[in-house]
Amino acid sequence: MPDAFTLPTLPDFTSNGHGLYPTSPRNFMLGFVVEAIAVGVLMLAAAYVGKGHLPGPRLRAAIDNIGAITFPSSWERGSGHGGGGDQDKLAASRGALPKLTLDDQLTPPEAVLRNLNPKLPEPPSLMALSAVRLSQLGQLGDPLSPVPGPASNGPGSGSGIGEGCCGGVGPKSGHGFGPYDAGRVFRPGSGGVTAPRVVYDPEPEYSDAARKVKYQGSVILWLIVGPDGRPHNIRVQRTLGMGLDERAIEAVSKWRFAPSTLNGQPVAVEINVEVSFRLY
Repeated sequence: MPDAFTLPTLPDFTSNGHGLYPTSPRNFMLGFVVEAIAVGVLMLAAAYVGKGHLPGPRLRAAIDNIGAITFPSSWERGSGHGGGGDQDKLAASRGALPKLTLDDQLTPPEAVLRNLNPKLPEPPSLMALSAVRLSQLGQLGDPLSPVPGPASNGPGSGSGIGEGCCGGVGPKSGHGFGPYDAGRVFRPGSGGVTAPRVVYDPEPEYSDAARKVKYQGSVILWLIVGPDGRPHNIRVQRTLGMGLDERAIEAVSKWRFAPSTLNGQPVAVEINVEVSFRLY
């Protein structure tokens, strides 16, 4: 009987077998490789699951422009026009405009500050578009006023500067700038206004609470696509809850558009988008 230490360590690799069971080295090698691959796949799957990548339902986000539903009251009042004042006896003084924005106005402009120590200081702004090409540097006032001074907010009311009302600048009513319609928001398809085209639209993520109970449905958002192709003033028109409203807003706020145009010039438009959350 041969010494055990003289036998090959892996005889099936180096011979046709031993004893009563002859083997093929080629078949043995093939089986060994297949088993090694299978063990590797199992180890990778275990690591994947261990990191929380559990197989299961996935998110499908279908986002469509479904047209206008509701025009928010703040834009009905503004629509690019503006006026204001605090019932001064003097006419509004000439000056520069504050920051122009499509977002909600937090602080109206003032030529004469009435509150020197506000609890929550915010820079003044107007709800208008950057297409208004007037100075935004220097003492605030009404750029169209013929009166150089002294500083006055004007005889209007509702804060702001001018002869009108409601936090803007000028003789009209609204949070915008005077008689200008530069802040006008259009609707796609009306009067030759083209529709905006999405060029970057990352999908929203499911909230943990909604995924846990397999909650599904749609959120409808209203927003303004500005001439810069960015979404502004996003509002929830139809809520879904379970944290999905916030996830929809978070995703859509990152979108970028090829803006709408009118006569070849970029314009702001209001649209609604439907963000559908589906698990399958």
